[in-house]
Amino acid sequence: MPDYDLQDPTDLDIMRGQFDMYTADDWQEYIDIAEERGMGYKNINILKTAQRKAGIAKFLSPKVINWILSLVEQLDSDEEE
Repeated sequence: MPDYDLQDPTDLDIMRGQFDMYTADDWQEYIDIAEERGMGYKNINILKTAQRKAGIAKFLSPKVINWILSLVEQLDSDEEE
């Protein structure tokens, strides 16, 4: 995952755009995978928050969006291996 500057408006727009590409169904798939792998309740809860806020990234803080996108990347990279 690229290293985003949370103070840069351009990076924030890119992060929000990436977050908004996922639907609630996509988030449910990630939640299921995370539960199977026992990723911990904090990570699973933040993915559930992402599911509730699917398509409306403007209501999440940049730090939360960054955390969620890093989890997605981690889950995706684990799937490929």
